[in-house]
Parts: sequence; C-alpha cells; structure tokens
Amino acid sequence: MAEDLRLRDGTRPRANPSATARHEAGHRAPEPFATYAALDLGTNNCRLLIARPSHDGFRVIDSFSRIIRLGEGLAATRHISEAAIERAVGALSVCGDKIRMKGARRLRTIATEACRAADNSDAFLELIERETGIKLEIIDRETESTFAVIGCSPLLDHDAKGAILFDIGGGSTEVVRIERPAGEPHAPPVKGPWISLPLGVVTLAERFGGHDVTRETYEAMANEVSEHLKPFATQHGHDLTHMHLLGTSGTVTTVAGIHLGLLRYDRRRVDGLWMNDGEIDRAIAQLMAMSYRQRADNACIGTERADLVLAGCAILDAIRRAFPLSRLRVADRGLREGMLVEMMRADGVMQSA
Repeated sequence: MAEDLRLRDGTRPRANPSATARHEAGHRAPEPFATYAALDLGTNNCRLLIARPSHDGFRVIDSFSRIIRLGEGLAATRHISEAAIERAVGALSVCGDKIRMKGARRLRTIATEACRAADNSDAFLELIERETGIKLEIIDRETESTFAVIGCSPLLDHDAKGAILFDIGGGSTEVVRIERPAGEPHAPPVKGPWISLPLGVVTLAERFGGHDVTRETYEAMANEVSEHLKPFATQHGHDLTHMHLLGTSGTVTTVAGIHLGLLRYDRRRVDGLWMNDGEIDRAIAQLMAMSYRQRADNACIGTERADLVLAGCAILDAIRRAFPLSRLRVADRGLREGMLVEMMRADGVMQSA
C-alpha cells in the first residue's frame, strides 16, 4: 500500500477538481500544430518546455526552471523529504498552471533518478497528481539517455564521426557514444553504447561537501567518478579520431558562462559554444579559486547551485580524462527537447532525422 504523504503542516493535499480533466486533455488525440509540453522532474531541477511545431522544428512559447533539490538527503534516508515535497509541489503547481494557460494538448511528464531511488516515490507521485494534476512517469535510465541523445544530437559537428555525449544530473550521470553510420558523413548520429553512473552533483556534494572544496576533495570526487566510468571507457573509449565531447547540464553551461565572463547568463551565447581543453581548465580553475560566497554571488551560478558546481566539475574532469578529446560543445538543451521531438515525430508534425 502506498504511504500516505502529507504536507509539512500535517494536512493532506486537497483534490484538485480540474486536475483530472487537465490530465485527460493531455492524452487526447493530437491536432495538427497543437501545443506540446515536456516536463522533467530531476534530482535537482524541475524544468518545463511548452512548444508548437514549426517549419524547422519547434518554437518554444513558454518555459520554466526551478531548483528544488528533490534528492536532498535521499542517499542517507532513501526517502524524499517533506521539505523537498513542498518545493516540488510549488514548482509543479506553476508548471500545471502554465500548461493549462498555454492550452497544451500533448504532454510528456517524467521523473528521473530521485524518484527511481526513493522508497516513497509511489506515494509522492500520488500526492503530486492530487495536488497539481500532473501525472509523472518514472522513466528508466536507458530512456533518459535516449532523450538526451535526441535533444542534443543536432549540435554534433557536421564533419565529426561522432561524439561522447554526457548529461551530468543531480543523482546520476549518463554517458553515451553516438556515431554516424559508416560511409554517411552527414547522416544523423545513432545512439551506441551507454552507461548511467549512480553519481550526480547532489550525491557527490552531499558525500564530500560542496562549500569549501579543497584540491584533495576535488580529486577524491573525480577519482570516484573515474572508478565507475573506467570499465565503460576501457570498452568504448577507443578510436576517438574525428570525435568530440558533447555535454548537457548545469555544470557545462556554468563552465561556459564563466569562460565567457557573463555578467548575466545568456543561453544564446552558451548553447552550441565550442570550448577547448585550455579554456575548460581555466574556467574550472577560476571556479576552484572562488569562495562559496563568490560562487553564490556569481550570476551564472547563484546560491542554489554554489555548493554543487564543483562536484559537477569533478564529474566533467573524470569524463575528460576517460575520453581525452580536445573539444567540447556545450548544450543548453536535453531531455525536454528530446521529449518534444519524440512526440512531434510520433504525431507526424516533424520529420524523423
């Protein structure tokens, strides 16, 4: 029997009379050029994209992103905490309002590592549906990596044979080798071998600390990731000629923002940015030299991620060591874009790559 979850004040959430109707509306047969919504509830972030198909893909008409730390303390307790539940309800209520206001008729609403790992995830999902009208689907790691590939593969260099794509999350990190079919230099890449590491920025920061990170602590984090990644890299890290790294996560976009010296984060300058080894090293060194307060005050990081960013950098460095490629392309896109593309292709309003 599912656990009876309550909000912090001890009350049970009221059933939302319009929630069921809104959810059912999201599963009716789609109409041409309908409005689509993709929601990703991760271990650290809650993200929403609402879009409509266009002649060259899709056009985003609304979005939402909020750090909620759903997986805070999860490694120790195996439960999503009351505080995290409150934050999730607040963020998902905003998402539900946006979905309704924009008239989204096609939905994909997913949850990832925190809900995969939590013993009270079933009760949590029931509470979320009662309170917000959003029915979340816990996807497996392979599906998560597939969405990342779909969402990010348009950024593969047209002249590259392939890429090592990675998505550094809050509770897990997905690494995928993607390659173009042999003899087809400009063909869309195909998903190859992949691995999901049970380590993310939240799990590493909670284990090693994220406020005052010494060089020794940083190396310990990177070494732990390397140990998990080593068997995959040994088997699939060969023949990297004409390949590059392709990274999606708050970590790589932060490193890009630091490299660019942005006073305010600008997705237009970050998404698709190329960085070489030296540029990445200098940006990480700059982050390492900052105090916690300096990281918190930086517009590309903020208070909510100041204790997580160096754990993310350690994961990034472990991936760079395992796959010594000289170029990284930064993606400010990922699962949500992959979900939108998948739905639109299935509905015949977007051509398959």
